[in-house]
Amino acid sequence: MGKIRIISINRSDKKGTVKKPMRQAILRRNWGLVGDAHGGLSRRQVSLLGIENIRKFMVRIAKLKRCKSAKFKIGPGDFAENITTGGFDLNSLPMGTKLKLGNRAVIEITQRGKACHTKCEIRKLVGNCIMPKEGLFARVISGGKIKVGDPIEIERESL
Repeated sequence: MGKIRIISINRSDKKGTVKKPMRQAILRRNWGLVGDAHGGLSRRQVSLLGIENIRKFMVRIAKLKRCKSAKFKIGPGDFAENITTGGFDLNSLPMGTKLKLGNRAVIEITQRGKACHTKCEIRKLVGNCIMPKEGLFARVISGGKIKVGDPIEIERESL
């Protein structure tokens, strides 16, 4: 297995707006990404998506030629994920797996996928979205500072 890393950290101040990339952020225990509109006391405090999933999606879309804009490009944060990962297919991990991000922060995977809302910009443009099947959600077990390039370690997998 290669090194798993944080590729991008993304935050939005309001729900329904595009997430903006950040170089670093704070994960707050039992809340999520500080300053992100989606933080709160729920099982979906933080969302994750692999850069590999984003790249595969772009290849599929290019083959289908379903995009309404010739300049259409999707990158980290465009699926509204808080953390874009790279180096490992996190979807292969079971629910309950704990991941250590950076030096201190620990999250626990709580949900795979979600219903895509009707205002999803990507769904409007290309008719499809990967978050419903490939996005992961987690709750913050232990808070801490995270930054782009930080390692992600698999701490424990559920049995």
